[in-house]
Amino acid sequence: MKKTVAAALTAAFVVGTASTTFAAANPFSDIPAGHWALKSVEKLAAAGVVEGYGDGTYRGDRNITRYEMAQMVAKAMAKNPTGATKAELDRLAAEFRDELDALGVRVSELEKYADKVVWQGKIEYTYKNHKTDNWYDEQRKGHHSTNGHTRVKQDDWIFRFEPIAHVNDHWTLRARIDAHVDLSRDTSSDFELVRGWAQGDYKNFQVKVGRQPLYTNEDGIIWDTEYTGGEITFGNFMNGLKATIFGGRIKDSKVIGSMRNAGSWNGRQDGVSANDRWNRATGRTAGTGDDPSSFWAINVQYDRGRDTKGIFGGLGYYHIKDDDFKNATFHNDLDGSDTIIPNYSYSKKGTDDTANIWSVNLGYRIGKAQLWGAYAKNTKADWENKSWQALLRYGDLYGGGNQNTHKGQWAVWAGYKYLGSNTSLCAINWDDAYAGTKGFVAGASWAPMDRIILIAKYFKGKYIEGPGDAERLFGRVEFFF
Repeated sequence: MKKTVAAALTAAFVVGTASTTFAAANPFSDIPAGHWALKSVEKLAAAGVVEGYGDGTYRGDRNITRYEMAQMVAKAMAKNPTGATKAELDRLAAEFRDELDALGVRVSELEKYADKVVWQGKIEYTYKNHKTDNWYDEQRKGHHSTNGHTRVKQDDWIFRFEPIAHVNDHWTLRARIDAHVDLSRDTSSDFELVRGWAQGDYKNFQVKVGRQPLYTNEDGIIWDTEYTGGEITFGNFMNGLKATIFGGRIKDSKVIGSMRNAGSWNGRQDGVSANDRWNRATGRTAGTGDDPSSFWAINVQYDRGRDTKGIFGGLGYYHIKDDDFKNATFHNDLDGSDTIIPNYSYSKKGTDDTANIWSVNLGYRIGKAQLWGAYAKNTKADWENKSWQALLRYGDLYGGGNQNTHKGQWAVWAGYKYLGSNTSLCAINWDDAYAGTKGFVAGASWAPMDRIILIAKYFKGKYIEGPGDAERLFGRVEFFF
């Protein structure tokens, strides 16, 4: 047996097992009595860390692979190590991170024994260049004006912390703390607690309680925000099927924010969202936004995983209640009358204060390629009451990266999006297509180094209601730590 291998094993495992594990008789036929490593190997075998081969041999004279070493590290991690072993396993887990990921073992399973709180996060730079027609000018002149365009450039940094505090083997406390820097105006915000929730992870279900992410299985055409409430998920992707039931409250500015921008991209994209600017741009107003929206929902999704060939998809339903739905109005000053039309932006009845949104998504995957689409409709709304997207993707970095992103990962995609304002209530509105627009999208992402991601997106389209073109160029650099 090579001493380099045995020394690594002894340093990593024996310290933690010698005091509690008694060596059994020599379990391997090819280790002679009196060998210098025999006692260490016996202790490791008794602890279940090493198993040898099916023929009863240990084969200590061959170099082990990184995968085999990762298996031993994973088994040692499951022993809840303490003392010197814990520190050594920290270093080994970092070295064999890729192999442990392949085994389905998260390094955080070790970290929770090393520290009560694990800190991770990212620094993100985003560039946006918007070009839109002015909806108000278009309506008054009845044609595409030559001077009614709005072009806005934005430079934005986000500094984000995401602490994870381990309570016990099942429960963790999680949070997101953000600070923003607007480079174009040289202003910054204080750190803000954006999310904070308790999460219980069990074999066949997961529970979340608190202010948590709201990103559902339509991939961002309805929700990309936070809500305060509870969530429980049954099943997992081992068998391909899971169901999530959730509900609670959404911040008062979220739903009203989408409705106020119905058909007007430029009214908010330059950061000026005052009521007078909004009224001049579109004539549309909404409720006071004093109270949050309440909702409950269910998602069912089937997916065997990104490495599995075949069909994947699911269904969703969302019931939302908010007085701002029935308070949406339209100031008709285009003809000089300055009359107010109640509920113009939502429902002809003028009394609906709810939204019922149904959704379906379906895709087919072959290797790194997938064709995917999603459709959603708000059955309570009469204007801009549906949203859909169809995308062709290739690669393994679609949607951005995380702390496990590796050098050389990439993805490209292209497709079409149609985002009705009264269905895409708080969607991914800042990347390519925006609520109230429709058109073609394309994008690419690439990791030039571990945990560094470059993303570029482009949108070319029109307003759903009324004349007007809309265009966006989006770029982002993400640094994860």
